[in-house]
Amino acid sequence: MRIDEPWYKDGLKFKCTQCGNCCTGEPGYVWVTEEEMQAIANFTKEPLEEVKQLRSRKAKGRYTLREKANGDCVYLGAGRGCTIYDVRPLQCRTWPFWESTVGSPKAWEDTQKVCPGSGQGDLISSEEITMRLKQLKL
Repeated sequence: MRIDEPWYKDGLKFKCTQCGNCCTGEPGYVWVTEEEMQAIANFTKEPLEEVKQLRSRKAKGRYTLREKANGDCVYLGAGRGCTIYDVRPLQCRTWPFWESTVGSPKAWEDTQKVCPGSGQGDLISSEEITMRLKQLKL
């Protein structure tokens, strides 16, 4: 392995099962842009202001999706699937390829324990994984 190659140089397998595990748990942030909120509003047929005021909140000078009292994302459906999957924010679309989940083989191993789609399905190339990681840093 070359020094500039990531440990996942051969790619990693992933296929979203829509289990909802990545949409639950401890409170956190799912950052959304104005454009993403507009796409959500169009998809759900709600006014943009309703999405902004009822489904998101301001934090650290940005918008983040709200969570239900139990910590679930406001868009996690009763069947544990994402109700806005087709227009989910970039942060959600790039899961599980975040620095915290692919930063090391151990991090990926831990991710596979909570995400049944990690290590399964389609092989995602190292180039694609690196591109997703860079998208989140923009």
